[in-house]
Amino acid sequence: MTKKELLDRCARDGEERVLLARVLDKLELSRSRGVPARTAFLSPGEQASAAGLLQACGQPRCLFWGGYPDSERKACFFLAPWQEAEDLALTMDEHLAAVQASFPGEASLTHRDILGSLMGLGLDRALLGDLLLPRPGVCQAVALREALPILLSQWESAGRWRVRLEELPLSQLTPVSAQVKTIRDTVAALRLDAVAAAGFSLSRGKAADLITSGRVSLNHRECLKPDRQVARGDVITCRGLGKCVVEELPGQSRKGRTMVVLERYV
Repeated sequence: MTKKELLDRCARDGEERVLLARVLDKLELSRSRGVPARTAFLSPGEQASAAGLLQACGQPRCLFWGGYPDSERKACFFLAPWQEAEDLALTMDEHLAAVQASFPGEASLTHRDILGSLMGLGLDRALLGDLLLPRPGVCQAVALREALPILLSQWESAGRWRVRLEELPLSQLTPVSAQVKTIRDTVAALRLDAVAAAGFSLSRGKAADLITSGRVSLNHRECLKPDRQVARGDVITCRGLGKCVVEELPGQSRKGRTMVVLERYV
């Protein structure tokens, strides 16, 4: 299958086509030169798009990694023919870096405040991975290594607060465990609108409206079909309401409804 044919098959719009073309360029670089290659950081939705493309390409050897386990934003690393995933892990510091910014604890800076200050430097969002706030007065930012000099030399403040910077080994990143709420409910059928309604405490009609308006994603891909079937392990996100994961499907209730166990991130 040619590059054009792959993009015609996998890209849903022009923006996604540009993204997938860049992923294919990195894959071709790795294959043609026999060297490792990587993309910039990808959002969960972009990772899902890239994974669909790579499946159509025959599942080339690659690894999605963002600097620590369970990171949200990740780059896609294509392995060279002579390389194993363990070899790549040993050289990850050559590709990714982290910076720790310290500021007064009373500053109460949010993720949005930190991201806004970084975007103010003129950095492309794709150069930056996750932003971690492990404790008051501290932010840890993951970035592509080529962005490190800009961060260390130009990132001086966030909001009205000055920051003190130091490079941080990836092994010392301290992600905060997500807070989740377990929801046990029953649904008439494993439809997206029914499960989303249970997960976000909505009426089924309201959930269907959110889906058809484009605010709901299933496994990080926009889904406009309320009757799309949901399975164990699926991730449902809704703009403005957050994310929930289908953890278990214990079976049928005595009334013939399907029991679901969801974890909602709060």
